[in-house]
Amino acid sequence: MRASVIFLNTIVFLAAALPLMAQVDPGYVIPKANPFTSSDDVFRGERLFKGQCSRCHGLKGEGGQGAVLARPRLRRAADDESLFVTIRDGIKGTEMPAADTMSSREIWQVAGYVQSLGRLPAESVPGDARRGENLYRTKGNCVQCHVVAGEGGTLGPELTEIGARRGVGQLRSAILNPESAIPEGFLQVRLVTRDDRQVLGVRLNEDTFTIQIRDLNGHLYSFVKANLKDLRKEPGKTPMPSFRQTFSNTELDDLISYLVSLKGRP
Repeated sequence: MRASVIFLNTIVFLAAALPLMAQVDPGYVIPKANPFTSSDDVFRGERLFKGQCSRCHGLKGEGGQGAVLARPRLRRAADDESLFVTIRDGIKGTEMPAADTMSSREIWQVAGYVQSLGRLPAESVPGDARRGENLYRTKGNCVQCHVVAGEGGTLGPELTEIGARRGVGQLRSAILNPESAIPEGFLQVRLVTRDDRQVLGVRLNEDTFTIQIRDLNGHLYSFVKANLKDLRKEPGKTPMPSFRQTFSNTELDDLISYLVSLKGRP
C-alpha cells in the first residue's frame, strides 16, 4: 500500500514538473526562422503579448515603459533568432525581464505577433523636428536635466534614444503631466542634515547605512543616514515640472516630433 502511495506521489510530481521543464527548456536549439507563424500562432501570440507585455510596450507596441515595437526593424532584434533570444532572456540593465514562464513555442508565438506590429502604419507625428530641437534647447531648457548624444545634464533620464523607447502618447503625457510617467528607478528624495541644510534630489544608490543622491543642480552627495535629521522618499513625485503652460499646442507637437526622432545609433 505504501509503495503504491509513493508511486502515485511520484507520478503527480512529474506531471506538475513537466510544464516547468518545458518552460526552462535548457537544451532548446534555436532555429534561424520562426517555426510558428500560422494565423493561429500569431493570434495566440497576441493574447500572450496583451497579457504579459502590453503593460510596458502598449497594446499595439506603441511603447511606454518598454520600447516601441511597432516598427519594421527592431534595433536589438533584427531577425527571428535574436528576437526569440531577447524575449526569452530579457535585456540586462533595462526594465525588460526574461520570459521565464513561457515555453519555447509561446515565445515564438509572441515573436510572431511582435513582428506583425511592424507592418502597422507608422504613428503620426504632426510637428516639425527642427523647431522642436530649438524649443528643447531654449524655451524648454530641457538640456539642463537631460542628455542627448553626450550633451546636457544628468538629473533626468538620458534621451538619446527616447524615440525608440516611447511613443507619441507617452511623450506627451510625460511633458504635460510628468508625475504620470516617472521612469523606473527615479525616486525623488528630500532630506535635512544635522546642520539644517535641506537637499532635494534623485536617489542614485542606497544601502542600509548610506544614501547617494543627485540634487537639482546636478551635484552628487553621499550621506550617512545616522547623520541626517530627516530623510523622506517621495514616490510618485518628480523634480520635472509640467510644461502645460510653457508650450502652445503647435510648439508641443514640434517638441514631440524632435523627441520621436531621437533613436540613437541606427
